[in-house]
Amino acid sequence: MIDKKAFSDALANYKKDFVAGWWADENFKWEAVKCFQDNWNIDAEDFAEMIKRSLAKTYGLLASMNNFPRQMIEGFAEKAPDKVKMMFVALFDENKDVVERILNFKDQSEQLLKEYGNDAKNHYQNENSISTYLWLMYPDKYYIYKFGEIKSCAEVLQSSYKFKKGAYEDNLRNFYSFYDELCTNLQSDAEMKKLLADNLTEDCYPDKELKTLTIDFGFYISRQYGKKDNEKAELEEQEQPEQQNFASVPAVETDSDTTKQADIQYWWLNANPKVWSFSDIHIGEKVEWTFYNSSGNKRRIFKNFEDAKVGDIVIGYESNPVKQIVCICKIADKKDGESILVEKTENLDVPIEYSVLKSVDKLSEMEYLKNPLGSLFKLTSDEFKDVMDLIREDNPADKIKLVNKAYSKDDFLAEVYMTGAKYDRLLNVLKRKKNIILQGAPGVGKTFAAKRLAYAMMGEKDKERVDFIQFHQNYSYEDFMMGYKPTENGGFEMQYGVFYRFCKKAENNPEKDYFFIIDEINRGNMSKIFGELLLLIEKDYRGTSSKLAYQNLNFSVPENLYIIGMMNTADRSLAMIDYALRRRFSFFDMEPGFDTEGFNEYQEKLASDKFNALIECIKELNNEIADDPSLGKGFCIGHSYFCGLQADECTQELLEGIVEYDILPMLSEYWFDNLTEKVAPWSEKLYGALND
Repeated sequence: MIDKKAFSDALANYKKDFVAGWWADENFKWEAVKCFQDNWNIDAEDFAEMIKRSLAKTYGLLASMNNFPRQMIEGFAEKAPDKVKMMFVALFDENKDVVERILNFKDQSEQLLKEYGNDAKNHYQNENSISTYLWLMYPDKYYIYKFGEIKSCAEVLQSSYKFKKGAYEDNLRNFYSFYDELCTNLQSDAEMKKLLADNLTEDCYPDKELKTLTIDFGFYISRQYGKKDNEKAELEEQEQPEQQNFASVPAVETDSDTTKQADIQYWWLNANPKVWSFSDIHIGEKVEWTFYNSSGNKRRIFKNFEDAKVGDIVIGYESNPVKQIVCICKIADKKDGESILVEKTENLDVPIEYSVLKSVDKLSEMEYLKNPLGSLFKLTSDEFKDVMDLIREDNPADKIKLVNKAYSKDDFLAEVYMTGAKYDRLLNVLKRKKNIILQGAPGVGKTFAAKRLAYAMMGEKDKERVDFIQFHQNYSYEDFMMGYKPTENGGFEMQYGVFYRFCKKAENNPEKDYFFIIDEINRGNMSKIFGELLLLIEKDYRGTSSKLAYQNLNFSVPENLYIIGMMNTADRSLAMIDYALRRRFSFFDMEPGFDTEGFNEYQEKLASDKFNALIECIKELNNEIADDPSLGKGFCIGHSYFCGLQADECTQELLEGIVEYDILPMLSEYWFDNLTEKVAPWSEKLYGALND
């Protein structure tokens, strides 16, 4: 069961964001189903080519920075079309249990990897990707399973369903029951059904049963509305099959031509983050580790320092309170009897938690886990392979470079409805200050513009470099940065917040820009949430380390990270941002874009006299709102209430619905003490514009 109040609150926010830009980013899900349904033919003469056509619009559903199921299944289909064909025949056989079908498909993929995988180390056909194939085939019955999203969604909605990492069969069965209940609740909401129907185009699957909407709603809860611990859960339960071995060591160049791979040793280097951190050094940089400590005494397990050789591979681990594998290194040089030089060769996009290591029985005898006192520990060949299996589940060595769609200033102006001159000012302010707040009335497209501003500055739509959260009154420093949180066994452990993790991600890729977007930024207690970051987010202090409140850890906000906040100027219930934080941000006014070139082109495509008449009336209304001493231009009606329409759906009924359910309720709030003299006449004018 799910909590009705929690569901209602989440759905209200989803509806709001749905029209404010969410749909524009996520409608590809419905297009992906339509594309699959139009192209799937199990008896196609060229089966491999048919699969490519069918999956052509799945985009991030079957590919991400560290996960490539689509590329792998397409490759398998080229090499063994008959085998892959029979796998899909069995998967789509509705006469058999769905969970058994998913697990069988996964097992068969492992066999394909052994036969045709060459040097590939993962087939990526996990519960997430296989459930995606099922949803594409039967979109009125199934959903997409993704452990992190499902777990986060269940927690936000206070569901009685529980999901535990590694419990694949139980998780799948609970998932389908949980989402069936969620779907039933969505089906009973007429407003949400109409909202979806009004936005679906001929390129979208009609989604009569709202199964795809349920998927999208769950994704929204986990990634935007309820985003809290989801990223930690997103270490995912993508199981690396036990019988699969790590076939080769990482691509590490040795400094000696005589060093043979068979002679390479493996080490575990333990850094104390209170003293120094691997994040303080970049790839290619070295840190010197002396054989003797500052007191002149031999370091613990002195023999390990003596035995280490140039070319050996090192697992970089940060101890309490970080407790994560964060990088891979190599022994770059050695001064006999004095020190070793350790060079960082690879950052991990997804660090490996200590709790994950402890859960692997085969690592129980590892030197570090048995007695963690010391700094350099020996890893056996088998232990190294097991550790690397954990690392490569989420940090593959053979990453496939995904080609992102280019995004330019012209693309921004075509979508956001802003003048070119104002766009240039906005971009220059963000580059200069690095922190900006887009402020304006509801409906001016702040959220929509924020993501596209990031894309335009990148020059491409790279969603991996954009993160999005929403502040609320209970949001805390512990959610944002780090803090101790209760565990299932009754204890407490340090957990890292979304901003901390995103900073580390940006730090690992200094050549690229990263964008952290905060919706409703003034709804949180920002001084409390940001804490000591008030100093570190300033442009002049970027890259400067400071001690954090927890454990005196060193931390810095990287120079390649930009912060974009949004706030509603029409929200009278919120206190103004305090001065200390205000001077760290530039504030940029977002205004209705009715007179921009982009919106005018949009109007022309609709070719609707009623729409044009209503817009003229809204512009007249905005003039009165701007002139009202108790309101001002920050309360004007935004253009996004009228965006996203197609010519064939711009009907009298739809436009009247916008007036009745969006515009008039807002006016009633603005002029709550003057309904007769203010709201009633404007109600008459707005409806009159549609009936003339």
